[in-house]
Amino acid sequence: MKGEPALRLTVFIGESDTWHRRPLSAEIVHRAHRAGLAGASVFRGVEGYGASSLIHTSRLLSLGEDLPMAIVVIDTEERVRSFLPELEDIVGDGLVVVDPVEIVHRGRAR
Repeated sequence: MKGEPALRLTVFIGESDTWHRRPLSAEIVHRAHRAGLAGASVFRGVEGYGASSLIHTSRLLSLGEDLPMAIVVIDTEERVRSFLPELEDIVGDGLVVVDPVEIVHRGRAR
């Protein structure tokens, strides 16, 4: 099955990251929606570490407050790349990754 080329944008942040007192994950999703991107999903991790090298896990109560999160957006290269400047000022210590993907099935819009 031949698919269509696209880009996957993944933003890795911490659950406690905010932008103007709003959860950063929500800010990114709402900006993606306003930009007309095909969709965005937020995934909450159960364990991980980033730039701080501190391991955050849902198994320890004291560290489970800042679990890793990933926001994933898949759309055309043009749309994803035009959205990247929206993330420059708000991501902070997070990580932004873009990689090529192939869409082999697309559900129908409701």
